[in-house]
Amino acid sequence: MLPSLISRVTVLGVIVGAALAGLIALLLQSSLETRESFAWVTHSQQVIVGLDEALAELREAESGQRGFLLTQDVRFVATVDQRLADAARQFGRLERLTADNPLQHERAVALKDAVARRITVLRTPLLLGRRGDFTAATRIVAAGQGRELMAEVDRRASLLLQPERDLLAQRAADAEARLGGTKRAVIVGGPLVAVLLALLVGTVAFGVRRPLRRVLDAMEALGEGEGDSRLDTRTGSLEFDRLAAGYNRMAERLSEALCEQRATDLRLQAANADLLAQRGALETRGHVIAKLGDMAHRLQAARTDAELAQIIDCFVPQVLPGVAGALYAHNNSRNLLVRLAGWGEGEMLPESFGPDECWALRLGQGHVVLGDSEEVGCRHAADDAGAYRCEPLLAGGEVIGLLYLQGVVGVEEAFRLNALGENIASALVNHRLQRDLREQTVRDALTGLNNRRYMEEALQLEIARAARAGTPLAFVMCDVDHFKRFNDEFGHDAGDAVLKLVGAALREHFRDGDVACRYGGEEFAIIAPGATAAALLPRIDRLRAALTSLRPRQGARALGPISLSFGVAEWGEALGRDNPPLIASADAALYRAKREGRDRAIVAERLAA
Repeated sequence: MLPSLISRVTVLGVIVGAALAGLIALLLQSSLETRESFAWVTHSQQVIVGLDEALAELREAESGQRGFLLTQDVRFVATVDQRLADAARQFGRLERLTADNPLQHERAVALKDAVARRITVLRTPLLLGRRGDFTAATRIVAAGQGRELMAEVDRRASLLLQPERDLLAQRAADAEARLGGTKRAVIVGGPLVAVLLALLVGTVAFGVRRPLRRVLDAMEALGEGEGDSRLDTRTGSLEFDRLAAGYNRMAERLSEALCEQRATDLRLQAANADLLAQRGALETRGHVIAKLGDMAHRLQAARTDAELAQIIDCFVPQVLPGVAGALYAHNNSRNLLVRLAGWGEGEMLPESFGPDECWALRLGQGHVVLGDSEEVGCRHAADDAGAYRCEPLLAGGEVIGLLYLQGVVGVEEAFRLNALGENIASALVNHRLQRDLREQTVRDALTGLNNRRYMEEALQLEIARAARAGTPLAFVMCDVDHFKRFNDEFGHDAGDAVLKLVGAALREHFRDGDVACRYGGEEFAIIAPGATAAALLPRIDRLRAALTSLRPRQGARALGPISLSFGVAEWGEALGRDNPPLIASADAALYRAKREGRDRAIVAERLAA
């Protein structure tokens, strides 16, 4: 017998797995063969049913022909034509279905040829009847050629049908036989696998239960304080023998550790006394750090100046309680420090001031005024401001803001002030980068208009808003006429200059609520929420007149007149809730304007809902 429990379990597991795999393979093969048999049964059924349906269509066509010749009612003709077409199609499908059986396929081809001749004979009286010659048509039918051909069709159909029925019976018997084989495999293999699995489970249970009980008893005794409890290392299983030996070594070391622990406890009690003395300070600092963390997390997620101000107003008084103040952000374009937030009495401080009015910004370090005339005050602070502190916020050597604190900030609160300044500076830098990035992603650098990406998003939003509120929405596509001439004759710099002039004109002649975009190349687009196509035409005419009056030049050379062609489309429910139909409608109107001579606006026809 194998000494290792794992070895015994492994051997039995391999046997069970092999038996299970063999049973699965047998069942899978039987399943595949059964499915193939039933597929052939279905195939034979399709041939038989298809043949019956095809013959039925052909007979219905004969009945329709007789009805037409007897009643001279032309309504029978359409029915006959449809039946004949369906019959021909059915016999063609029958020919394809029998392609797997050469003999049956040959019979199907012969049957199809006989049917084709019968259809030809059926069509001849119909043709004469349509011409009004019912006497000749009736004479052809009375001649009996159709009956002879139909008899041949029936004979050939019988030659095809009976062998196919024999095949169906044979294939059904094969499927049943294979199902029986699958059943026998399940009846024999299932109990065999169950017996092997039960043997495997019994081996594991017998090999684990008794040694595991001994280990658990010893561990419970050790847990109750009996340090001299040990295990017998002869358990009948190699794994549990090793476990018992390891447990005994652990118990020995644990006894030694208990002695050391008593000595350590005395040292810990002394250290705990020191920790309790510092607990109050640590709890306060931990609370402040948590607040700083919450503030930093929210500052990094802020998207607008208002959100930044709201976060500063909320958290700074909690980090520096009792200290009023304000946060100023540096506006690069105006070279001013602009108040972004204020708490306590900070809302009474100046809205903005120049960088040279603050000594902290001049010196590049914190500037403290205690109100005792021993330090020079900043010009932005009131004469009666008393004690205050200015902390510059720097990033990469660049001034990005200023933290103004009213009153005296103690030395013990220096870590709060440093952490506060770092978090706020990092947030201002992040906010500036996000703002610049958003501007770059939605702005066309050449014209200053919104780009195509912004237009796609805005148009989708306006379509949803118009559909929800029932308000009008107009969309304009336009491009510069003969733009290639500017590039070819004067160079691409001239083309860029023309695009800049057009962009400026679009911004000037459309409302603030309208969205003017550069669609791409020399094409532009305007989204006009709340406006109809008719309301936009006067604005477009004024824009065209303004463009006509422009006289663009490149150095000493005149570039020639500028004109635009416009396509205007108005959104309606018929265009759906997505952008492409509305854009395509305006684009089609634009191309129509081009075809009709350019320098004009064409309104697209509105589709009915």
